[in-house]
Amino acid sequence: MGLFLFPHAIPSGGAGGLAVLLNYWLHINMGLALWIVNFSMLVLAIKFLGNRVAIWTMLSITVTSFSVYFFQNMMQIPVRNVWIDLVLGSIFLGIGVGLLLRENVSNGGVGVIALIIATSRNTLPGRPLFWINGLIFLLTASIISWDIIILALISQWISTKMIDIICSLNYYQAYTLSWRKK
Repeated sequence: MGLFLFPHAIPSGGAGGLAVLLNYWLHINMGLALWIVNFSMLVLAIKFLGNRVAIWTMLSITVTSFSVYFFQNMMQIPVRNVWIDLVLGSIFLGIGVGLLLRENVSNGGVGVIALIIATSRNTLPGRPLFWINGLIFLLTASIISWDIIILALISQWISTKMIDIICSLNYYQAYTLSWRKK
């Protein structure tokens, strides 16, 4: 996100969109607004998914924050193309979030809601995450600005497809030397 999406101001998820709305309506600092959104989702994680998910969610939010800071400040790409960055950033975002959700750990934000829906309906978490984030992006764009909504929705579509691919992979299978049937 910090290397590919944020330099083009492409939002990576619904928590950011909700924070923008809180900032717009209540004039709350963006950092505080993002904390309020993530904290409220963390309370949902504890209530519906248990303490284990909440603890790992806190860890994933912390690692994500440090990673975004590192990649934004320590790595630079000299030649940028918004479409290449959009695809690469969305793929990496989807793989990272997919690995977390596969282990029943949220990435924070509205990923908690998607995980609750996926767990209760026994489905992959990508589709609920796409619809929740998409609705938040549409709401944010209709209230504030339509400038980047198409890029944000494309990014969400790519990343949630990657999430579903990662969550549906069966990589716990053991292969032996006699893998073919005779």
